[in-house]
Amino acid sequence: MTAKAQSESSSVPQSAPAALPRRIVLTGFMGSGKTTVGPLLAKRLGWSFVDADDAIEAEAGATVAELFARHGEPAFRERERAAIARLAAGDGLVLALGGGAIEHPATRELLLAAPGTLLVHLEVELATTLTRCQGTEQSRPVLADQANLAARYRRRLPLYRQAHLSIPVDALTPKKVVEAILRAARLG
Repeated sequence: MTAKAQSESSSVPQSAPAALPRRIVLTGFMGSGKTTVGPLLAKRLGWSFVDADDAIEAEAGATVAELFARHGEPAFRERERAAIARLAAGDGLVLALGGGAIEHPATRELLLAAPGTLLVHLEVELATTLTRCQGTEQSRPVLADQANLAARYRRRLPLYRQAHLSIPVDALTPKKVVEAILRAARLG
Protein backbone atom coordinates (compact mmCIF):
# COMPACT_ATOMS: atom_id res chain seq x y z
CA MET A 1 0.00 0.00 0.00
CA THR A 2 1.37 3.42 -0.89
CA ALA A 3 1.93 6.09 1.77
CA LYS A 4 -0.87 8.14 0.22
CA ALA A 5 -3.28 5.17 0.35
CA GLN A 6 -2.30 4.46 3.95
CA SER A 7 -2.93 8.10 4.86
CA GLU A 8 -6.32 8.10 3.16
CA SER A 9 -7.42 4.80 4.69
CA SER A 10 -6.46 5.91 8.20
CA SER A 11 -9.23 8.53 8.15
CA VAL A 12 -11.84 5.73 8.11
CA PRO A 13 -12.31 3.92 11.43
CA GLN A 14 -11.22 0.28 11.64
CA SER A 15 -14.78 -0.86 12.33
CA ALA A 16 -16.31 0.96 9.34
CA PRO A 17 -17.84 -1.32 6.71
CA ALA A 18 -15.42 -2.03 3.83
CA ALA A 19 -17.94 -1.34 1.06
CA LEU A 20 -19.51 2.04 0.40
CA PRO A 21 -22.61 2.45 2.56
CA ARG A 22 -26.09 2.21 1.05
CA ARG A 23 -27.64 3.75 4.14
CA ILE A 24 -26.33 5.94 6.96
CA VAL A 25 -27.88 5.75 10.41
CA LEU A 26 -27.29 8.61 12.84
CA THR A 27 -27.26 7.97 16.57
CA GLY A 28 -26.41 10.13 19.56
CA PHE A 29 -27.81 11.82 22.62
CA MET A 30 -30.54 14.43 22.35
CA GLY A 31 -29.21 17.69 21.01
CA SER A 32 -26.42 16.01 19.05
CA GLY A 33 -27.90 17.22 15.77
CA LYS A 34 -29.32 14.04 14.24
CA THR A 35 -32.46 15.71 12.87
CA THR A 36 -30.51 18.77 11.72
CA VAL A 37 -27.62 16.94 10.08
CA GLY A 38 -29.73 14.10 8.64
CA PRO A 39 -31.65 16.11 6.03
CA LEU A 40 -28.49 18.01 5.02
CA LEU A 41 -26.59 14.75 4.56
CA ALA A 42 -29.46 13.15 2.63
CA LYS A 43 -29.69 16.17 0.32
CA ARG A 44 -25.94 16.03 -0.41
CA LEU A 45 -26.22 12.34 -1.27
CA GLY A 46 -29.52 12.59 -3.15
CA TRP A 47 -30.97 10.12 -0.64
CA SER A 48 -34.14 10.13 1.48
CA PHE A 49 -34.18 11.22 5.11
CA VAL A 50 -36.33 9.58 7.77
CA ASP A 51 -36.52 10.43 11.46
CA ALA A 52 -37.36 7.14 13.23
CA ASP A 53 -39.43 8.90 15.90
CA ASP A 54 -41.50 10.69 13.23
CA ALA A 55 -42.11 7.38 11.45
CA ILE A 56 -43.18 5.69 14.69
CA GLU A 57 -45.52 8.56 15.56
CA ALA A 58 -47.13 8.51 12.11
CA GLU A 59 -47.61 4.75 12.26
CA ALA A 60 -49.00 4.77 15.83
CA GLY A 61 -51.06 7.93 15.54
CA ALA A 62 -49.56 9.11 18.83
CA THR A 63 -46.47 10.98 20.00
CA VAL A 64 -43.48 9.20 21.50
CA ALA A 65 -44.37 10.76 24.87
CA GLU A 66 -47.94 9.41 24.59
CA LEU A 67 -46.68 5.95 23.65
CA PHE A 68 -44.36 5.95 26.68
CA ALA A 69 -47.21 7.04 28.95
CA ARG A 70 -49.74 4.53 27.59
CA HIS A 71 -47.59 1.45 27.12
CA GLY A 72 -44.31 2.04 28.99
CA GLU A 73 -40.74 2.19 27.78
CA PRO A 74 -40.23 -1.57 27.11
CA ALA A 75 -43.25 -1.67 24.74
CA PHE A 76 -42.08 1.52 23.03
CA ARG A 77 -38.54 0.14 22.56
CA GLU A 78 -39.93 -3.01 20.92
CA ARG A 79 -42.07 -0.89 18.57
CA GLU A 80 -39.02 1.24 17.86
CA ARG A 81 -36.84 -1.83 17.17
CA ALA A 82 -39.37 -3.18 14.65
CA ALA A 83 -39.69 0.20 12.92
CA ILE A 84 -35.90 0.63 12.69
CA ALA A 85 -35.48 -2.90 11.30
CA ARG A 86 -38.05 -2.13 8.61
CA LEU A 87 -36.64 1.31 7.79
CA ALA A 88 -32.99 0.19 7.80
CA ALA A 89 -33.73 -2.32 5.04
CA GLY A 90 -33.99 0.52 2.52
CA ASP A 91 -31.16 1.82 0.36
CA GLY A 92 -30.32 5.46 -0.34
CA LEU A 93 -31.45 6.41 3.15
CA VAL A 94 -30.25 8.57 6.01
CA LEU A 95 -32.04 7.47 9.18
CA ALA A 96 -31.98 9.45 12.44
CA LEU A 97 -32.61 7.35 15.53
CA GLY A 98 -34.20 8.47 18.76
CA GLY A 99 -31.59 8.94 21.48
CA GLY A 100 -32.54 5.77 23.37
CA ALA A 101 -32.82 3.40 20.40
CA ILE A 102 -29.21 2.31 20.85
CA GLU A 103 -30.03 0.82 24.26
CA HIS A 104 -32.00 -2.07 22.73
CA PRO A 105 -29.41 -4.82 22.08
CA ALA A 106 -31.25 -6.18 19.02
CA THR A 107 -31.37 -2.70 17.45
CA ARG A 108 -27.66 -2.17 18.09
CA GLU A 109 -26.74 -5.60 16.69
CA LEU A 110 -28.87 -5.08 13.58
CA LEU A 111 -27.34 -1.70 12.76
CA LEU A 112 -23.77 -2.82 13.41
CA ALA A 113 -24.06 -6.01 11.35
CA ALA A 114 -26.37 -5.05 8.47
CA PRO A 115 -24.46 -5.03 5.17
CA GLY A 116 -24.40 -1.57 3.61
CA THR A 117 -25.20 0.22 6.89
CA LEU A 118 -22.89 2.85 8.34
CA LEU A 119 -23.82 3.65 11.94
CA VAL A 120 -22.57 7.12 12.85
CA HIS A 121 -22.47 8.46 16.41
CA LEU A 122 -22.74 12.24 16.70
CA GLU A 123 -20.94 12.69 20.00
CA VAL A 124 -21.93 15.67 22.10
CA GLU A 125 -21.01 16.69 25.64
CA LEU A 126 -23.89 16.83 28.12
CA ALA A 127 -23.31 20.57 28.62
CA THR A 128 -23.80 21.10 24.88
CA THR A 129 -27.03 19.09 25.01
CA LEU A 130 -28.34 21.31 27.80
CA THR A 131 -27.48 24.46 25.86
CA ARG A 132 -28.90 23.23 22.55
CA CYS A 133 -32.10 21.85 24.10
CA GLN A 134 -32.86 24.82 26.34
CA GLY A 135 -36.49 25.82 25.90
CA THR A 136 -37.59 22.39 24.61
CA GLU A 137 -38.47 20.96 28.02
CA GLN A 138 -42.15 20.75 27.01
CA SER A 139 -41.37 18.33 24.20
CA ARG A 140 -38.46 16.70 26.09
CA PRO A 141 -39.69 16.17 29.66
CA VAL A 142 -36.56 14.21 30.62
CA LEU A 143 -34.63 17.51 30.55
CA ALA A 144 -36.34 18.63 33.76
CA ASP A 145 -34.72 15.80 35.74
CA GLN A 146 -31.02 16.75 35.53
CA ALA A 147 -29.74 13.85 37.70
CA ASN A 148 -31.56 11.27 35.60
CA LEU A 149 -30.42 13.02 32.44
CA ALA A 150 -26.76 12.75 33.47
CA ALA A 151 -27.17 9.06 34.39
CA ARG A 152 -28.89 8.37 31.06
CA TYR A 153 -26.08 10.11 29.20
CA ARG A 154 -23.39 8.10 31.04
CA ARG A 155 -25.28 4.83 30.43
CA ARG A 156 -25.69 5.44 26.70
CA LEU A 157 -22.29 6.91 25.82
CA PRO A 158 -20.42 3.57 25.65
CA LEU A 159 -23.25 2.14 23.54
CA TYR A 160 -23.12 5.06 21.11
CA ARG A 161 -19.36 4.65 20.85
CA GLN A 162 -19.83 1.13 19.46
CA ALA A 163 -20.92 2.76 16.18
CA HIS A 164 -18.77 2.34 13.08
CA LEU A 165 -17.88 6.01 13.28
CA SER A 166 -17.98 8.53 16.14
CA ILE A 167 -17.68 12.25 15.43
CA PRO A 168 -17.33 14.86 18.20
CA VAL A 169 -19.79 17.54 17.08
CA ASP A 170 -19.82 20.10 19.92
CA ALA A 171 -17.76 22.66 18.01
CA LEU A 172 -18.85 21.76 14.46
CA THR A 173 -21.51 23.40 12.34
CA PRO A 174 -24.06 21.01 10.78
CA LYS A 175 -22.34 21.51 7.41
CA LYS A 176 -18.96 20.51 8.89
CA VAL A 177 -20.56 17.40 10.43
CA VAL A 178 -21.93 16.43 7.02
CA GLU A 179 -18.47 16.91 5.48
CA ALA A 180 -16.86 14.75 8.19
CA ILE A 181 -19.38 11.95 7.60
CA LEU A 182 -18.94 12.08 3.82
CA ARG A 183 -15.13 11.96 4.13
CA ALA A 184 -15.18 9.04 6.56
CA ALA A 185 -17.74 7.14 4.47
CA ARG A 186 -15.69 7.84 1.30
CA LEU A 187 -18.77 9.43 -0.28
CA GLY A 188 -17.53 13.01 -0.52
